Amino acid sequence: MHRVHCRRRLQQLLRAFLFVFGATLAGSAAADIPKELYDALGIRSDAPPKELYDALVKRYRDPAQGAGKGKFADLWQPIPFSKYFDPASFYSPPSSVAEIAGRKDCVDCHEKESPGWVHQWRQSAHANLGKIRTLKPSDARYYQKARLEEVERNLRSLGKLAANDSLKEVGCIDCHVDINRSAKADHRKDLRMPTADVCASCHLTEFAERESERDTAVWPQGVERTRGRPSHALDYQDNVETGIWAGMPQREIAEGCTACHMNQNKCDTCHTRHSFSLIEARKPEACGTCHSGIDHNNIEAYLLSKHGTQYTMLGSNWNWNVPLKDAIAKGGQTAPTCQSCHMEYKGKYGHNVVRKVRWANYPLVPGIAEAVVNSEWSKQRLDAWVKTCTQCHSERFSRAYLDLMDKATLQGLEKVKEAQAVVSRLHADGLLPGQKTNRPAPPAPEKDAPMEFFQLMWSKGNNPTNIEFEAKAMGENDLPKLFVGVAHVNPGGWTYTEGWEPLIRSYSKIMDFDTQIRERAATTQPKGSGVGSRAALALLAPTGSDSIWFVGLGGVLVLGGGALIWRSRRGRDNR
Repeated sequence: MHRVHCRRRLQQLLRAFLFVFGATLAGSAAADIPKELYDALGIRSDAPPKELYDALVKRYRDPAQGAGKGKFADLWQPIPFSKYFDPASFYSPPSSVAEIAGRKDCVDCHEKESPGWVHQWRQSAHANLGKIRTLKPSDARYYQKARLEEVERNLRSLGKLAANDSLKEVGCIDCHVDINRSAKADHRKDLRMPTADVCASCHLTEFAERESERDTAVWPQGVERTRGRPSHALDYQDNVETGIWAGMPQREIAEGCTACHMNQNKCDTCHTRHSFSLIEARKPEACGTCHSGIDHNNIEAYLLSKHGTQYTMLGSNWNWNVPLKDAIAKGGQTAPTCQSCHMEYKGKYGHNVVRKVRWANYPLVPGIAEAVVNSEWSKQRLDAWVKTCTQCHSERFSRAYLDLMDKATLQGLEKVKEAQAVVSRLHADGLLPGQKTNRPAPPAPEKDAPMEFFQLMWSKGNNPTNIEFEAKAMGENDLPKLFVGVAHVNPGGWTYTEGWEPLIRSYSKIMDFDTQIRERAATTQPKGSGVGSRAALALLAPTGSDSIWFVGLGGVLVLGGGALIWRSRRGRDNR
């Protein structure tokens, strides 16, 4: 009997151990933190939460590794709204609010002052942790119990939650002052605007996954890309260290870039405050605010693809509560979304969205085409994309389409390079309109050169010329649209509506301009003068119509196809 009792007791202990151990694994089973992050931080992959958190936050807050105003800090000053884009650099508590408030006081006051905030919060998981604890295995959200347990382990490791305590709620004071705070807070001293490292105190796995983009956005030798960029983890650095962004005097216009390039600083660009809804963050529209428009029209291309039309027509019937990994098998999802493709890597899902990146949206980046075509780096990432596509398609189909995507992109790239070479020669020959007379220098730190990025954001006089703008937009806008269209399976988006047809339109304008300028330069050159075409014309900016203005040697003025030849009276008298 004693042996039987001992054996039963041992079995009970073993089941209890497996339950606790299983719960621990369940909390991290969905995690996809790459080995590269641990290597970069110099810690082990089984490090306790506090060690991982401290290492991540130390790097995250380091100006030498991307935090703050960047290398052009002396060239720009924040405007009032900048405090909300980069709170760590610019936010300070409001001096006009004198209240000293506790946890309940915040809710009571803001229910009157800003009821939208409180309404959103009351519907959120943050305000309803008790409901998560009572979820049954039959509920699609059951996995959130393990997530909540993981959050509590993180907080205990950080010393924010006692060993035997449970987190009651996440309220205003937790995010805007300090987590699990019981004491009252002074608005004028204690208030903070939460940054991503604040969210990391609870959501450490998600923060680590996102931060791992710094370590996995790597490029082969010869590709002119900075390690860790482009990515959400360093998109603010990518913004403030763009020369024209820092140098242009129109600060309110410049901050239009920051309104998207602030994922590095905050989490609410995807998880809208104060509901922080998982369902919202799993839908394509969550990405569309930023991944849209003239230079990366991802959401437009997706929604007009067969994938996107399936989502538009049937998405309301899909179960958005299931984890991304179960969206097809258990959620009824019949087509991919942005999240189900870009957050997936070799069957796992996480907040690193760059491990499969190859073209990085901008095919004109020097060295990228060669790397995509020839490198082992590209092959491995292509294979990862094939793994993604074969959730719904055969491998042969997937590889055929990805081959189509690469070759179509290369064909567009070839057309852009040919056109831009023509404009470069015009500049070298001094034939751009106003090049010698009306070409002001761009704001520091930019240096003048043909077809530079600053010319899409700043202009003065004949800098840029119309033809430079045309050529630059080909590479910066139309070529990326071609790539985005073909990558998102939107036929009109790479052949007709966007992409190839606009490239041909710009190509034709550039070739026509070059031919007219060089032919007229040749006809106005005096016979036997030995004067080259650089001195033949001093051109003014094209008007955009068929008429081209220019002043040539000998006083030739051509306007709208008509010619008026004149000489001054003094010129005639002094012959």
